[in-house]
Amino acid sequence: MSTFTVDMTKTARVDFSPLTLADEVGQNIRYILSTALGSSPLSREIGIDFGMIDDPYPVAVARLTAEIYAAVGEQEPRAVITEVSFNGTITDAVTGRIAAVVKYSLSEEMG
Repeated sequence: MSTFTVDMTKTARVDFSPLTLADEVGQNIRYILSTALGSSPLSREIGIDFGMIDDPYPVAVARLTAEIYAAVGEQEPRAVITEVSFNGTITDAVTGRIAAVVKYSLSEEMG
């Protein structure tokens, strides 16, 4: 089974015609991770609940990891997350941003 990566520390352009299913699923995961829950017009259930925003770093990482597993599991059923990691520090010291790196495989039904 192949493993794919969505690295939120890097920017990516929207591809309106992804070449592979893995590219499409990866792009959807990136959208879920970068969208605040309730902020997407006509799809208020898409995104992540960023309620941990003022938590200490270790607590925020734990809560964000759980939120990523739940949100991607519910909102992109073609993906099976195998790992969520962080670079161990705040990505942007000015904004307090932490960015996830999500590894996933395609669900068995899609393979």
